[in-house]
Amino acid sequence: MTAEGAANSVGVRMGSQGWEPVKPALVCRETLPGPNDASPDEGVVEDLPLIDEKAVEQLTEGLVSYYLPDLQQSKSALQELTQNQVVLLETLEQEISKFKECNWILDINALFSEAKHYHNKLVNIRNEMMMLHEKTSKLKKRALKLQQKRQKEELEREQQREKELEREKQLTAKPARRM
Repeated sequence: MTAEGAANSVGVRMGSQGWEPVKPALVCRETLPGPNDASPDEGVVEDLPLIDEKAVEQLTEGLVSYYLPDLQQSKSALQELTQNQVVLLETLEQEISKFKECNWILDINALFSEAKHYHNKLVNIRNEMMMLHEKTSKLKKRALKLQQKRQKEELEREQQREKELEREKQLTAKPARRM
């Protein structure tokens, strides 16, 4: 195989201005092994043609010059995509934190409404306790008055009994004393 034949098998050819890249569709397909071909390891050393170092260097430069612009464009596109992904991730994290804050605010609002509910309950209980305290104070005063009235009535009854006993003693006949 000549240097030009080897060049065609890797995608470059000798043109009027030196080595030029060849579109992959123009590359010869005879170098690919078929299903009926022998093992790729057979006769490897014997099949290798001697290629000039300069030809290899020129083929390498041609191959690199053919693929390098596309690779550089791909690299810059990937870098741009990576930067866009980073921006999107940061934006997404900010949105997630906003949603978390909204949930916290909802939780706080729920806690405040629950606190208001329990505050109202406490106010009602306090009012009931004050009302019960007033009622018990009135009942205690009434009980004290009733107790004093009973004691007074018992004292009056006792005094009445004593008066009646005294009167009975005075009314009982006394034997006269003889002198």
